[in-house]
Amino acid sequence: MIVVGAGVFGATAALELRRRGWDVMLLDPGPIPHPLAASTDISKVIRMEYGPDVAYMRLAEEAREGWLTWNERWREEEGRPLYHETGVLMLSREPMVPGTFEFESYRLLQQRQHSPERMTPDRVATRFPAWNAERHIDGFYHEKGGFAESGDVVRALTTWARQEGVDVRGAIGADHVIERNGRVVGVVGRDGAPIHADEVVIAAGVWTAGIVGLPQECLQPTGHPVFHLKPRDPAPFEASRFPTFTADVSKTGFYGFPLHRSGVVKVANHGPGRRVGADDPRAVSMHDETRLRDFLRATFPALADATITYTRLCLYTDTQDEDFWIARDPERDGLTVASGGSGHGFKFAPVLGGLIAETVEGVSHSLEKKFRWRPEVRMRHGLEAARAHGSERS
Repeated sequence: MIVVGAGVFGATAALELRRRGWDVMLLDPGPIPHPLAASTDISKVIRMEYGPDVAYMRLAEEAREGWLTWNERWREEEGRPLYHETGVLMLSREPMVPGTFEFESYRLLQQRQHSPERMTPDRVATRFPAWNAERHIDGFYHEKGGFAESGDVVRALTTWARQEGVDVRGAIGADHVIERNGRVVGVVGRDGAPIHADEVVIAAGVWTAGIVGLPQECLQPTGHPVFHLKPRDPAPFEASRFPTFTADVSKTGFYGFPLHRSGVVKVANHGPGRRVGADDPRAVSMHDETRLRDFLRATFPALADATITYTRLCLYTDTQDEDFWIARDPERDGLTVASGGSGHGFKFAPVLGGLIAETVEGVSHSLEKKFRWRPEVRMRHGLEAARAHGSERS
């Protein structure tokens, strides 16, 4: 068994498949965690809120239990948790009404017996003083959620994989799959050397379509700006007063995190992004920075002039419907694709490996239709993208 890509899809798949008895080789061009992988950063949002989408909320509930279990092991091995349950604050600039992302998330949380706390400007001003409470007038806080230290999580997962017998090769990237008589029997490395296997999982993020031979529109790379800011006064941005947040995200795209242990506040934008190539430069634009400064002045005045210490263009691997692509190729036996994170995959890390392993093994599961091999791709011709990027996927 070969798994290509040691990001969150590939690392969890390799670990779970090994636990199920497979001999697994995990290939990545390295280093691991790869600096260009979407997984590699200081933080990713962990939350349950998905508007009215019950399937994703159920999956997020299951994943949260997994994060808490992983934390117990990390406290022993890392000396600290890698998942931080700060809670998640979701605010909007207008009253929450049916049909909006915040309202439908709030309602579904209540229906599923969670206890989100409705926010008013007075409550925001009292509990979360860094916010401009006059700007965001409605929303809620949910204590079950927060963020994971994503780069360190991938490093820890690949360490576990090595310990459990996965052959992790961090200096080998795949160029394309090897086909023989309608079956995929391995991959060709970027050095031109073939590597053969009975089963192949391609979980290579923005490089997946090229390796598999799919039209790029099926798994489209899009770039989204990320900023790390150094506040003059860090106190208002500590997690107890500044939890993981979304700020009218369906309209602005902005979300972010409390003060990191490195002393920075990360703010990023999840919106339509811009189409890029997998190997294009990962630089944010002046327009991105201008939008950030405008947002900070209106929302977090104390960050308006903060020094930007780091920027990154995070590349999503977008499917046209923004659901994951975890499916066997219906035309080529021996090949499974596990990709299409669409900017919201990392939070499901504790359950991704199981979903991918069941797909490889042909075991039916409740999300197989949602994460299917898209029927229109079977024709293997270029498709015109019809993507309308939804904010609930950040």
